[in-house]
Amino acid sequence: MKLMRGLLDLVVLQFLKANPMHGYQIISSLRKNFGVYFGPSTIYPLLSLMEENGYIKSHWDLENDRPRKVYSITDQGADLLNCTEESLTHIYRKLSIGTGRIQLNGNNLTLNGLNGNKKNLSRHLGNVEKEQY
Repeated sequence: MKLMRGLLDLVVLQFLKANPMHGYQIISSLRKNFGVYFGPSTIYPLLSLMEENGYIKSHWDLENDRPRKVYSITDQGADLLNCTEESLTHIYRKLSIGTGRIQLNGNNLTLNGLNGNKKNLSRHLGNVEKEQY
């Protein structure tokens, strides 16, 4: 659960990247997608902090029966999300190579005889995406 809390702001940014949402929609999406419940006392302070930091913005939707504050991602929030996705992908790749396991098309493959060296890996797998380390 601690890992989920640490990534909660990134999950919220990912939801808002797809569509603007009000707080209850975010709470419902977290439960539906991850099977965890974060209540209003967790979500609304997080949304306020994210708005103060410039990662999201809000406006009041007065078109429905009751007014709702709708949140959307800002350019700064999208930049943070993209940077974090790239960092997590890089970490995942490093961990996969270091353990001798890599996932291809959803299947875990064991790479016997490889020491995690990128040169050896590209010799065995062919063209591997060039990365700067």
